[in-house]
Amino acid sequence: METKSLNPKTELLLGAGLDVLHFESEEWLSNIAFYKDEAKFFADLIEKTKTQDAAQTAFGKILESLDTVHTELFDYLENDIAEHERLLSRLEMGERGLSDAVYRDKHAQLKGRMEGFVNNFREFKKMVFGYIKGL
Repeated sequence: METKSLNPKTELLLGAGLDVLHFESEEWLSNIAFYKDEAKFFADLIEKTKTQDAAQTAFGKILESLDTVHTELFDYLENDIAEHERLLSRLEMGERGLSDAVYRDKHAQLKGRMEGFVNNFREFKKMVFGYIKGL
């Protein structure tokens, strides 16, 4: 027997109206704005808690690099979601050559990327908290 391990929320949303998918995209953009603020906070926190201990300093540099990567990923993901929203606008205006299915496929891809990013960012936050606690 073949089993699928799909997120039921994803399956429901992708069958939902375009307005629901638009709302989810807007929610992603809001979350990204929040994560950007969090990343700035973590960058400041890491900077303020730097030590002279070589191991801690090396780990702090790793966290700084990860913070930079996350900031760049925020921008990249944010741009892709904004482009996705523009595609929805063109779709709703009835532009020829666009289909609902293409939009939904792109939405599913973005949803997967967003979920992966959120999970990675949580792991980054755990590392920052562990670093700060270890000082």
